Amino acid sequence: MRVFAALLLALAACQAEPPVDNAQPARETTAMPAVHPTSGLPLIPLEIRSGGKVHRFTVEVARTPEEQAQGLMFRGSLGDFEGMVFPFSPPQPAGFWMKNTLIPLDMLFVRADGTIAHIAAMTTPRSLESIRSGEPVAAVLELRGGRAAELGITESARVSWPGGPTP
Repeated sequence: MRVFAALLLALAACQAEPPVDNAQPARETTAMPAVHPTSGLPLIPLEIRSGGKVHRFTVEVARTPEEQAQGLMFRGSLGDFEGMVFPFSPPQPAGFWMKNTLIPLDMLFVRADGTIAHIAAMTTPRSLESIRSGEPVAAVLELRGGRAAELGITESARVSWPGGPTP
């Protein structure tokens, strides 16, 4: 019996996946809406693995040049576990500005392997200053301003979503 208990304890201590951040709200079991009610853009799940935790988001996908030009302009708020991803194929240098964007954002510039090339934190609303990736990236992820710091997300984190970067 002691051998069995020791085996169970050893198995419980071995985790292949990092724990999910417990500070996140519980997800409902109903299916996720297919599109965002404001933008009409597709919604997808996205994960950021950082500091031994998994942070889960539901993000809008801006694929076309028109969707990417609109981005999060004129939005008054963005939820804690919401965002927008701008995928690029092939990877390319990226530059964004905040014209007509009413709220500060964190911009995470994501390489083709899912690692973060650069984080532009707390960008200035309505600014015409260009915020650049510094290298070719496969995507840019926009989160509520300050969210990356709140969750301890750094450039050592890894970002993934269905159809997105692969390690």
